[in-house]
Amino acid sequence: MGIRNRLESLYREYPRQYWLMIAGIVLATAGGSMIWPFMLIYASGKLDLPLSTVAALISINAGTGLVSSLIAGSLADKIGRKVVMNLSLTMTGLAYFLLMRAETYPQFVGLMIMIGLSNPLYQVGADAMLADMIPTEKRVDAYAINRIANNAAFALGPAIGGFLATRSYDLAFYGAGTGFIAYSLLLFFLARETLDKSSVHTSVPASGAEGYGRVFQDRNYLLFVVLMSLGLIAPTMLWILMPVYAKTNYGLSEASYGWIPTTNALMCVFVQYLVTSLTRQHRTLPVLAIGMLIYALGTGSVALMSSFWGFWLSMVILTFGELTLVPTASKYVADLAPADLRGRYMSMYWLGWGMARTLAPIIGGFLNDSLAPRAIWIGGLLVGLTSTLGLLLLHRVSAPRKTPLTEP
Repeated sequence: MGIRNRLESLYREYPRQYWLMIAGIVLATAGGSMIWPFMLIYASGKLDLPLSTVAALISINAGTGLVSSLIAGSLADKIGRKVVMNLSLTMTGLAYFLLMRAETYPQFVGLMIMIGLSNPLYQVGADAMLADMIPTEKRVDAYAINRIANNAAFALGPAIGGFLATRSYDLAFYGAGTGFIAYSLLLFFLARETLDKSSVHTSVPASGAEGYGRVFQDRNYLLFVVLMSLGLIAPTMLWILMPVYAKTNYGLSEASYGWIPTTNALMCVFVQYLVTSLTRQHRTLPVLAIGMLIYALGTGSVALMSSFWGFWLSMVILTFGELTLVPTASKYVADLAPADLRGRYMSMYWLGWGMARTLAPIIGGFLNDSLAPRAIWIGGLLVGLTSTLGLLLLHRVSAPRKTPLTEP
C-alpha cells in the first residue's frame, strides 16, 4: 500500500501531458532500440564495404542532424514544440520502414539523412516542452524519470532485436517503425501545445538570425557545448563501434551482444534515481566533469577486453558516466535558457551531441583502418580526459557568475 501511495503521489506531482510523453517515449524507444545498436552490422552485411566507409553512414546521419538542430530550435520557439515533435516521429518511423528495403550505399545514405533531419526535431521539442511544463526545482527529477522510462524500454529493445536479427532483420525494422508512428499518433491527438505564443510576440527581438545572436553572446555556454561535444565522442564510439568490433574481432553474435545495451538500460532504470539523489547535492560543472571522466574510462577499458563479459564490464563502467552526466546536463541547459530562447539553447546543446555523433565514427573508423582496432578505444580515452579537464577549468572560470546548482 505504501508503494502504491508513493506512486500516486509521484504521478500527481507532474502534469498529465508529462506522463503522456513518458508513455510515448517508451513506445518509440522500444521499437527503435530493436535495430539501431545493430545498424552497422546490418549495413556491413548488406554492403560488404570497409568499416570506415560503413561507419561514415552514422557520420552522415549525425552531420545532417547538426543542421536540423539549428532549424529545430527556431521552429520549436516559433511554431511550437508539438508540431516539430510530430514531424520528427513520423519521419523517423517511415525511414525505418524504408530501411529494410535499402540495398545500395546511396539508398542507405538517403535514409540516414532522413533520420538525421528528424531526430533533433523531437529532442529539441521534447526538452523545451518539458521545461515549459516543469518548474526548475523539479526538473532534475523530471529528466531523470524520463531517462528511466526511456531506458526501461531500451532494456527490452536490443535483447528482442538481437534475437529477431538472427532470424530476420525485417521484424526488427517493423517494430521500430511501428513504435515511432504510434507515439506520433498519441501526441497528435492527446497532447496540447506548451509554447507561450504571447512571449514569442512580445519578447524583444534578438540580434542575430532568429534569436541565435543572444545565444552566441553567452560565451561560457558555448564553451560548455564545445567541451561536451568533445567528450561525448568517447561514449559515442563505444555505442556505435563496439558491436561491430566485438563481432568482427571476437565473433560475438548479435543475440549475445544484445544483452550488453540491455544491461545499460536496466542500470538506468534501477540506479538512475540513486545517482541523481547524490549528484543533485553538488554544483553542475564538477558533476559533469566526473561523469565525463567515467565515460572516458569506460571507453578506454574496451581496449583491454576480448570476451562478452569484458565488453559487458566496459558498458557497466560507461553507464555510471551516463547516469551522472545526462540528466544534470539537461537541467543545466534548461535553467540557463531564457523562456523565449529555450528551443535555441536546447538546439545548441543537441548540436554538441550531433557533432560528437558525426566525428566519432569517422575518428574511430580511421583509427581502426589506419592503426589497429584497439586504437579506437585509446583515442576515445584521450578525448574524454581532455573534455574532463576543460569542464573543470570552465567551472573555475565561471565561478564568479551565478551558475545553477543541480538542485536549488
